Amino acid sequence: MSDDVIWHCIRHNHCSFMAKIETGIFCRNPYNATGICNRSSCPLANSRYATIRDHDGVFYLYMKTAERAHLPKKLWERVKLPRNYEKAMDVINKHLEFWPKLLVHKIKQRLTKMTQYRIRMRKLQLKVREKIVTVPRKNEKRHLRRMEKAEKAAQLEKNIENELKERLKKGVYGDIYNIDFKKFEDLLEMEGEEEVPEEEEENVEYVDGDDMEEMDDMEDMEDFEGLSDGGSDEDDLLDEPVTNKPKGSGSDSKRNVGKRSRKVLTEMEHDEETNNRQRMRM
Repeated sequence: MSDDVIWHCIRHNHCSFMAKIETGIFCRNPYNATGICNRSSCPLANSRYATIRDHDGVFYLYMKTAERAHLPKKLWERVKLPRNYEKAMDVINKHLEFWPKLLVHKIKQRLTKMTQYRIRMRKLQLKVREKIVTVPRKNEKRHLRRMEKAEKAAQLEKNIENELKERLKKGVYGDIYNIDFKKFEDLLEMEGEEEVPEEEEENVEYVDGDDMEEMDDMEDMEDFEGLSDGGSDEDDLLDEPVTNKPKGSGSDSKRNVGKRSRKVLTEMEHDEETNNRQRMRM
């Protein structure tokens, strides 16, 4: 099909890439070199066409020829352009040496515009700009409500704190020690680990029974000597029979006195009982 027939169908019937607005008619096809819908710049109505496209910051030269029209997959030949502007222009001149001069001029204009907007993009990335972020109204209202509740809670806490301080000043609570429970346990463990100082042992001497008897005898002798030295003749007379009595006799006499007194008491009680009985009979 000839290019004129294709253009006639596209222009007067329907084209999916055409965009009509008040200022003019534009083309949305990505292979269009100028973006304008006309006969010279339409990529579909021209069997020999070329353009430049950008892929992730790398420019490529696309060329369409009539020899590859029967192979849609290989219809466009792609050549990578260098990042240097002058070298890229030399590559375009080399590959499009025998192409129409008007088309070559449009491709060079497209290359200059694309390099310019790439430079502007780099400058904008280096600059620090304010980022506008939209916040929904619901989130703002929710945040304000939470702030009000937090303020009210803070006032209550302050009032409670003031009341507790006043009570503490008055002495209602007595002595209060704010000690961490874990630290308190650690202190107790440290005190338990410390060694308790041993008490001074008292100097105690143990004496046998024989020695104790000798000590008692010595004390008795000392008492006896004191009485003999400072006592009168009457005291000596009173002490003589006591000294002559043996030890065993004194102990026996004490035991007998207790027994006699008990016997007398029992006899007296028995006599009283008998007298009471006789009176009851009378």
